[in-house]
Amino acid sequence: MKLVIVTAVDEFQKNVLKLFRTANIKNFSSSDIDGHKNGSSVLMASSWFPGEKFGNESRLFFSFAEDENIDSLFELLKDFNSKLETNNPIKAVVVPIEKFI
Repeated sequence: MKLVIVTAVDEFQKNVLKLFRTANIKNFSSSDIDGHKNGSSVLMASSWFPGEKFGNESRLFFSFAEDENIDSLFELLKDFNSKLETNNPIKAVVVPIEKFI
């Protein structure tokens, strides 16, 4: 069993839910987050309040899942990201679990 953590812009929430279902990951949690990228942009430089930080509405999903389900999810994510026309791919990491109750 491992912990898989997935982040995506809010627009991809339904896609991530479908990918979890397809990978047979049935139990997971999610949370609203703000995604940030370092670096100046034209939008930030032209803001009326340049000291403000801008974030993208994003979602964080996590699940304790079996290796084969995580492998399936990663294949599905690679396929999904390869077809994107935006610069906001779905990102995922896996963390090994040493102990759990």
